Amino acid sequence: MASEDKKVMLLARNIAKYRKLKKLSQTKFAMEIEISREHLAKIETGGRHPSLLLLFKIAKTLGIQEKDLFDFEE
Repeated sequence: MASEDKKVMLLARNIAKYRKLKKLSQTKFAMEIEISREHLAKIETGGRHPSLLLLFKIAKTLGIQEKDLFDFEE
């Protein structure tokens, strides 16, 4: 897997991880960040790439720092 592809998948994994830690369903979280559940599902599986502004909104809604989404330690 290319380095960029791996980073996209790790970002997707982190978004899903933090959402689940907050015990938010995809539907509820998607509503809070004002996107469709389908769009969120694609982001969380690496099929869509969130914009920078959406990443800021995701982090704020989850109560984390933006840098936490990019913690790619395995």
